Amino acid sequence: MPSFLRRLRLTLDMIKFEHSIFALPFALTGALLAWRDSGFNIPGLWPRFIWIVVAMVAARSAAMAFNRILDVRIDARNRRTAMRHLPAGLLSLRFAWGFTFASCLVFLVAARQLGPLCLALAPVALTVLFLYSFAKRFTMLSHLILGFCLGIAPAAAWIAMRGNLDWRILLLTAAVMFWTAGFDVIYACQDYEFDSDEGLFSIPRRFGIAGALRISRALHACMILCLLSLVLSFHLSGLSFAGVAVVVVLLVYEHGLVKPDDLTRINAAFFTVNGYVSLLFFAFWAADILLHRRYL
Repeated sequence: MPSFLRRLRLTLDMIKFEHSIFALPFALTGALLAWRDSGFNIPGLWPRFIWIVVAMVAARSAAMAFNRILDVRIDARNRRTAMRHLPAGLLSLRFAWGFTFASCLVFLVAARQLGPLCLALAPVALTVLFLYSFAKRFTMLSHLILGFCLGIAPAAAWIAMRGNLDWRILLLTAAVMFWTAGFDVIYACQDYEFDSDEGLFSIPRRFGIAGALRISRALHACMILCLLSLVLSFHLSGLSFAGVAVVVVLLVYEHGLVKPDDLTRINAAFFTVNGYVSLLFFAFWAADILLHRRYL
């Protein structure tokens, strides 16, 4: 048991379990919007919220573990990633595969609890998540594919709450997709030389670091447009607009941290700022929705 717990702890560290915070607030925002749209009348509300969180975390865990397994040889050749758990021998591939299958099982159980449509779509969601791991081998659009993987979370949460899909929630899917793609482009800049040598596809490799940072800014501008459209389509109040304004400020700050000739603060731009983006966005939008319910 101590050995198992140690390997489990290492696995959670390998997949950066704490980074579930990036997409989870957006998924919960999708759930809250669905609740609001139903007239705040959804039976079994709290169990649904809990199963949404379980499904979200399990799906991400399975996808991240699969990505680390698939990339083990590439990571071993990259000086930046050579000390990751699998290439460094801290974890076995067998244990990583076991964790992946267990996470998939938990995800399917959670999907079943959320309704027949969620269960029917669960294998499709896993397929999309796993396909991302192959993307950088054949397309520079891998950043957008990763963004879509995170972006389906709020739409999935809507389906879990309402049992159907509303086109308006796809604006939040698009927003998360552009946001994720934008910061993933920034993160990929540090592997510009390695990707070029290995023949891997990425926007920095195709357009250079300066061009990639411009594209990242454009992607984040698209995110803001999607969020503003979402506010208008759901007739939200000033708190939601304030939440979008906070996101704008944080993204401007994020892009100020990285320069084509200075990527030393890339971790702060990638991890810290984007964590605040998701959390503060959720805080403002949740407050808006809950206050709307209070004054009905």
